[in-house]
Amino acid sequence: MPASRLRIATRKSPLALWQAGHVAQRLRAVHPGLTVELLPLSTRGDEVLDRSLAEIGGKGLFLKELEIALADDRADIAVHSLKDVPAHLDPQFELAAILARADCADAFVSNDFASLDELPQGAKVGTSSLRRAAQLRARRSDLAIADLRGNLGTRLAKLDRGDYAAILLAVAGLQRMGLAARIRSRLAPPDWLPAPGQAAIAVEARAGDDATAALLAPLDDAATRRTVTAERALGAALGGDCTLPLGAWCEIADAGALHLYGLLGDAQNGRLLRADAHGDDSKALGEAVARLLKERGADALLRTRV
Repeated sequence: MPASRLRIATRKSPLALWQAGHVAQRLRAVHPGLTVELLPLSTRGDEVLDRSLAEIGGKGLFLKELEIALADDRADIAVHSLKDVPAHLDPQFELAAILARADCADAFVSNDFASLDELPQGAKVGTSSLRRAAQLRARRSDLAIADLRGNLGTRLAKLDRGDYAAILLAVAGLQRMGLAARIRSRLAPPDWLPAPGQAAIAVEARAGDDATAALLAPLDDAATRRTVTAERALGAALGGDCTLPLGAWCEIADAGALHLYGLLGDAQNGRLLRADAHGDDSKALGEAVARLLKERGADALLRTRV
């Protein structure tokens, strides 16, 4: 008998609640009569804001409490930004649905300057991402890059009170919160690479929960799953660490083949390693681009990163 109620574990931030609400709305639309409830939870990644994500263990800290709720049967599914989901998922869970991806670009946000190139010498730019910091240093080594934590509203408030000349955020997050007007310019692939899976919403469920998987199946976007699987396979082949300064972007090219671009950077000196390749199999393509990056010095860079 199909389930009549579905409980969604979610973080408490406004953006996370929007994403969970969006999944709930989609589920109600395809399953009339289904009761969908949200279970908002606080995660360590949300609570510890005085240190960088790399220092406290990476983006996986946004998942733990939600996965505990799944394991304890307090929730049936958990909704995440896919870029926050580690490349190696605990085998007791699975990504049962990946929704169609939004704009995966990064956003340059400033009250005084229209683009990264317009920033004056030594301007202070806020970001919590080692990937963004590495690409910033590669393009503008003169800038002062400072850590920026907190939810979307908190980050924008810090910009507005003058703490930074500019900040970098995800285009998709701003759009989802009705803040697209804050975007001064896009930092977009293939020149500027997003995080693996950026702008895709993922729905995590208990592995083997066939009834829940059946409810979620209509939400899964095959093209998005295919491309982000390649991006995540690249991350997994390089160690699967959410603190990696790793950029990845995959597109479906001519005749349906995949084209994956990868980037590994050094957030301290702006050194960037780049590689790209074509292929049909997502996992194999991710591993192939990882091998190319290793041939170009990725292992040495990973050993020396802080």
